[in-house]
Amino acid sequence: MVQQERLLATFLDLVRIDNPSGGEGPIAAHIRGLLEGMGLTVIEDAMHNLLARVPGDGEPLLLNAHMDSVAPCHGVNPVVTDGVVRSSGDTVLGADDLAGVAAIIEGVRATLEQGGPHRAAELVFTVQEEIGMRGAAQFDTSQLSAREGVTFDSGGEFGGITIAAPSQDSLHVVVHGRAAHAGVAPERGINAITIAAEALTTMPLGRIDHETTANIGIIRGGAATNVVPDQVELWGEARSHDQDKLVAQVQAMVAAFEQAARARGASVQVEISHKYDAYRLPDDAPILERVQAELRAMGFAPKPQVSGGGSDVNMFAQRDLHIANISMGYREIHSTSEYIAVEDIEHAAELVQRLLAIQSA
Repeated sequence: MVQQERLLATFLDLVRIDNPSGGEGPIAAHIRGLLEGMGLTVIEDAMHNLLARVPGDGEPLLLNAHMDSVAPCHGVNPVVTDGVVRSSGDTVLGADDLAGVAAIIEGVRATLEQGGPHRAAELVFTVQEEIGMRGAAQFDTSQLSAREGVTFDSGGEFGGITIAAPSQDSLHVVVHGRAAHAGVAPERGINAITIAAEALTTMPLGRIDHETTANIGIIRGGAATNVVPDQVELWGEARSHDQDKLVAQVQAMVAAFEQAARARGASVQVEISHKYDAYRLPDDAPILERVQAELRAMGFAPKPQVSGGGSDVNMFAQRDLHIANISMGYREIHSTSEYIAVEDIEHAAELVQRLLAIQSA
């Protein structure tokens, strides 16, 4: 049986460990210790991705969560009030996705303690998910025997199942103008910031349609108020469930920058990086049917949903793995107000145990 107190202790220990993207060494070491303490053999790659195998019957079930959190995630001091876990300071709790890590560990531990036949499993805990699923992208999936599984990395009410997510392209734009003294000879300059601003006012941004979004999230430029800025850099992205729409959106963004630069005698450089591909879990995928059946047995109404964000599942799907992304119930994701109910973590652990149970014929 899943033990709530032990599960909660595991989760609280995890969120107290600093785990910024790219700095997951300490939390990986802690999780590795927990897994090895359960008698599991753990493989850790150079990035600190972890793979642990749970002996059992049949084709293994992949159980996945990531170990990093968004900043600020240093010195988190969690508190539990009325069955809800929050951060007591100006830090992000890290329920995304450490609640998933804790649930997987507890679900597997409860299965092993129960004894008897159970399904084999492969546990994959990844790094750098929050900055583009870099850990999953570099993880060697040829090590896996699993062809299906679950990821615990979605918000909203427990019982949600993300069955589709978009592709993403990232843009790095550099606008080159001409410097001049802003007080003595401003007419000799070409203001790169003004060009960028003009481009932003003409390009489509935000929610483009029900499948497509776009955003410019970072702008850096200028050196002093008395100098016409000759360069500005911008970083942005576009996402879509439709590849043709994604291409069209990126082209529209690039065209806006090029047109604004050309009109003022400036130039622009644009670097486009394809981050990941869209996926959709087939409606008849056995893992989807199994997850929905177990959720119903637990008293939850399954809620298949389409997401606007990416996850490790995007990377696994590119390698022909069928993965259902389960909602963990955390709220106010990626903010210092993030919180999660203890019972939702417990529900996730119970779901893990149920998925590892051998179904009777």
